[in-house]
Amino acid sequence: MSELLTALDAVLQERKQADPSASYVAKLYAQGTDTILKKLGEEAAELIIAAKNGSPQEIIHETADVWFHSLVLLSSLGLSSQD
Repeated sequence: MSELLTALDAVLQERKQADPSASYVAKLYAQGTDTILKKLGEEAAELIIAAKNGSPQEIIHETADVWFHSLVLLSSLGLSSQD
């Protein structure tokens, strides 16, 4: 799992230089920390609803979204999954 997270960290770093019109992550970075936090909050709320609904597939999907956006936030703040 650590290798996967390290690879994802590298991709997230690369996206800092990408064109925001061509990359979802680059767009989030360009819009700033408040936008990233808002998106993470939305995803967390969706996870809560999924858990309340009890659908395993929905829970897995929303958990992945929360994890991903958490990594985007870390990267935007100069941190990584290894920190």
